[in-house]
Amino acid sequence: MSAERLLRGRVLSFLDEPDGVEDTSVYRYCEDGAVLIRDGIIVASGDHADVALRASETAQIIDHRPYLLMPGFIDTHVHFPQMQVIASWAAQLLDWLNTYTFPEEGKFADPAHATRIAGAFFDELLRHGTTTAAAFCSVHQASADAFFSAAHQRNLRMIGGKVMMDRNAPDSVCDTPESGYRDTKALIERWHGKGRGLYAITPRFAITSTPEQMAMAGALAAEHPECYVQTHLSENHDEISLTAELYPDAEDYLNVYERYGLLGPRSLFGHCLHLSEREISVMAQTGSVAVFCPTSNLFLGSGLYDEAGLRTQNVRRAIATDIGGGTSYSMLRTLDEGYKVLQMQRQRLHPLKSFYWITLGNARCLSLEDKIGTLDPETEADIVVLNSRATSAMALRMETVTSLSEELFVLQTLGDDRAICQTYVAGEPTQQSVPEATDS
Repeated sequence: MSAERLLRGRVLSFLDEPDGVEDTSVYRYCEDGAVLIRDGIIVASGDHADVALRASETAQIIDHRPYLLMPGFIDTHVHFPQMQVIASWAAQLLDWLNTYTFPEEGKFADPAHATRIAGAFFDELLRHGTTTAAAFCSVHQASADAFFSAAHQRNLRMIGGKVMMDRNAPDSVCDTPESGYRDTKALIERWHGKGRGLYAITPRFAITSTPEQMAMAGALAAEHPECYVQTHLSENHDEISLTAELYPDAEDYLNVYERYGLLGPRSLFGHCLHLSEREISVMAQTGSVAVFCPTSNLFLGSGLYDEAGLRTQNVRRAIATDIGGGTSYSMLRTLDEGYKVLQMQRQRLHPLKSFYWITLGNARCLSLEDKIGTLDPETEADIVVLNSRATSAMALRMETVTSLSEELFVLQTLGDDRAICQTYVAGEPTQQSVPEATDS
């Protein structure tokens, strides 16, 4: 293992959210660039001629030209116990949960099963260029232990939490208010801040938690403001109606979480498709994050996410795969489906915004932009290497491409795991092959 590496290639990293296709001020792009990594941290990035001067004589030099080097992709909402229910046919959300998801998650009481799936989960993410994710585990402590243990072994920057759910689900996937609090407390003490792991307090959603359990989740959030909160909000009309029946005193769906102190800058709300004006206003005021899950929303027929409306109201917005309601581990495929969702509403997702979103944009939504999401010095060296000519169809299209934006759009529209040449985690290459070191 080399303590110092110099990666050479075309280097792209964002500084801010693009305002349009012609907004070149918000990113740094070097045609012949390099990233210098020392002990898992980026020392310098920019033009190769400048960065190479800072490398030691013993640095391992890896030439990725003509490929594109970017920060590793970030997935802000995913369910790791659902790997074996992806692509399961059902009507809509509640049917899908009851028919497939809850029985599958019951298997995660078995530590051996949880360990096996956790390893497969991280292997799949890395194969698709994703280096950070915010993940829901199952209700079992064994599930969260397996998730964090596997992430720690790989030195990954990961966020996770065991779900808390004490009603409207089989006994095999339910806890109690007291055990949910106690188990979550123990997991926070065991894993939050260990290596690169971070904990998320995770009441699954209002339907599967009693008011007593929601109060326990709120108590945990108050006791551990350093942790995240993650849950679901306004995904499906039947879900919204049932929430209103279960919480008749709440003004709306968001108000359930609001009453228990679960809103704030570290709170991630999956979906947010059918929000009222009041809910949008409160999310903006509290800095809470709306997470767009396009492949899941399309697969389950849940609705269309209003990116422009939320942006106008200054709501913080992330994007995610939502495996296994989502249908691809790839953030590239997620961008492609997100583009189509917004096209149906006459909204545009230009390629610069797309790649900002899955790097710096999602890092900002996780309040981790000082650690991940860019290639800035002193940040963690999570890097993906992209080949925009990875397939014959992509190579043929690239013959006519004349700009960086066009190339990014080819990656977004036609790319998948085959476009990922290499993924680096804290400066270390993952299992894919790496070009031999050169002296040039």
